[in-house]
Amino acid sequence: MSEKTRYSDEELQEFKELILSKLEKAQRDYELLRSNIMNTDGNDVSDTSPTFKVLEEGASTLSKEEAGQLAQRQMKFIQHLQAALVRIENKTYGICRETGVLIPKERLRAVPHATLSIDAKNKK
Repeated sequence: MSEKTRYSDEELQEFKELILSKLEKAQRDYELLRSNIMNTDGNDVSDTSPTFKVLEEGASTLSKEEAGQLAQRQMKFIQHLQAALVRIENKTYGICRETGVLIPKERLRAVPHATLSIDAKNKK
């Protein structure tokens, strides 16, 4: 029996559903982070006393910087998930870009945007 070179359409559909659910959650998380950065919730330091205003602004700036970094990471994750959806459409999803062999389903379920098998990842 020859070794599988790609996942079946049914298997790809299973992965597509998994990715779409992760993508939906990631986009919600991104919007939450973005609203935190933009301060759309209305909580700011405009109504605090001048004594604490400097401390509050410093903490607020630090919090916004951290939220910005998290938002950047989240956007990168979203882009990886979207790229995985393109690979599903091209029927190249789940194929290691280094070795050309199928990435095990367990790895793809854990990291659905993976493009490297564990062996290839460990060699880098």
